[in-house]
Amino acid sequence: MSDQTASPGAAFEPPTETARPARLRDLASVSNILATDVAAVLVDRFGRRAATEAIRAVLDEARQAVRLGAGPAPTPDELATGALARLEAHARSDLRPLFNLTGTVLHTNLGRAVLAEAAIEAAVAAMRDPMALEYDLASGRRGERDDHLRALLCELTGAEDATVVNNNAGAVLLALNTLAGGREAIVSRGELIEIGGAFRMPDIMQRAGARLVEVGTTNRTHAKDYRAAVTPETGVILKVHTSNYRIQGFTAEVSAAELAAIAEESHVPLMHDLGSGTLVDLARYGLQREPTVREAVAQGAGIVTFSGDKLLGGPQAGFIVGGKALIAAINRNPMKRALRVDKIRLAAIAATLELYRDPDRLAERLPALRLLARPQAEIAAQARRLAPLVARAVGEAFTVAACDCRSQIGSGALPLDTLASSGLVILSRGGTRALERLAAALRNLDWPVIGRIEAGGLVLDLRCLSDEAVFLSSLSGLDSHALA
Repeated sequence: MSDQTASPGAAFEPPTETARPARLRDLASVSNILATDVAAVLVDRFGRRAATEAIRAVLDEARQAVRLGAGPAPTPDELATGALARLEAHARSDLRPLFNLTGTVLHTNLGRAVLAEAAIEAAVAAMRDPMALEYDLASGRRGERDDHLRALLCELTGAEDATVVNNNAGAVLLALNTLAGGREAIVSRGELIEIGGAFRMPDIMQRAGARLVEVGTTNRTHAKDYRAAVTPETGVILKVHTSNYRIQGFTAEVSAAELAAIAEESHVPLMHDLGSGTLVDLARYGLQREPTVREAVAQGAGIVTFSGDKLLGGPQAGFIVGGKALIAAINRNPMKRALRVDKIRLAAIAATLELYRDPDRLAERLPALRLLARPQAEIAAQARRLAPLVARAVGEAFTVAACDCRSQIGSGALPLDTLASSGLVILSRGGTRALERLAAALRNLDWPVIGRIEAGGLVLDLRCLSDEAVFLSSLSGLDSHALA
């Protein structure tokens, strides 16, 4: 067998040299193959049991090849190498780093926000050693894991108290169950959103045990609609930020401040779900303005919920901030334990929030914000620099050119707003199928490259490409001849 690497999943390819047909008795035994130097590596990496099973599988394929009239029988070393390739292919995880060149910065399917180095370091430290997760070092008694974040969240949002769960859907579920379980929750029809994965707000409310009371119409809801809906059974008035769509034209909605006044006069809390919440004014970085958590708190909401892994740029989390009495009730809910976060994520969240205490350097330290605010001129220069290098990697069957394109934020944030960007457009001389083969080959690299096919070309939006050297090294794994 040659020294070419076997393709993923292919354990053995019979030699093509012309020679006398192989016989079954020419094949080595399992024990003989295990005695080779290659098999020693195989056993060391994967264990004797897995190595033996892989060798048997490769032998079965070799026997089938012999029965079909293959040439000379593979040697024990070749069979062991085939078993090694087989196990390596099976061991390669699909959950591995990749290049997100889709143009969607906070891509839900690709893990959303890339974490800051400070968050990564904090998470690694939490993995390596024991931590005072629920232990009060000052008193030597049991502590609360929320204590690691409470002061930071209150400082950054202006809220009286705060807690955290595994994601914002969990935050909404927990808060609604606490405030309106078995009672009514009033919400505008225009705010009954559906988020990614077909999760709908009415379904979450139902699972929380709240009885949905819709007010207004899809496009217009007024203060009088909320006032008329309040009854002794009302547990909460809910406002949902429609971050993943916009209704335009003949519209009307009640502001959070006005809703807070209605809630106060009705003696029920206002819960404001910001979805992809932000702690800073994004306009400062050249992005479309979004309501901040601090503004929602100041407008009088009793509870504000928002995500950690979207515009905030941290790990997946759901934050609940608001009044002390309401947060205390939420923390007493038995569901809180089922939704809590572990020490690793807690450490990464705390490190991310710390970055917000220095807003002047936030964009350079927080990858999500840095990528969103990246100037097009910088990306365009990168595209011109990389175009000839990528053209060489994909081969003469394709043309590669720098192009202007539009990026989007993603994860339901600012859906109508796009960002001027640049990238590479790859066109095929062999038609659509050749382009699809190239896209598949890019996805199958050790460090996959994910772009988007549009208007007959494969577009690689470079907004999120920060490591050119690794990118080009990964492209060296392409077989341009096979793509032709």
